[in-house]
Amino acid sequence: MNTAKELAVSWRKSSYSSSNGGNCLEVGVGIPGVIPVRDSKDPNGPALSFTAGDWSAFVAGVSSDQLKP
Repeated sequence: MNTAKELAVSWRKSSYSSSNGGNCLEVGVGIPGVIPVRDSKDPNGPALSFTAGDWSAFVAGVSSDQLKP
């Protein structure tokens, strides 16, 4: 697993994240075909990396409520 420091990407916070320090994530851009994701409250912590296709499938599943417990 890579730390956020090891990834040479630009990070952007999710538009659904609030400014009160709650559940926030950041998505990185700058690596073709790879989507890194990290917790915005721990920018020096670990980042998960997904293929672009896997990330798109995840976002589509969340958007359509297919991933609710």
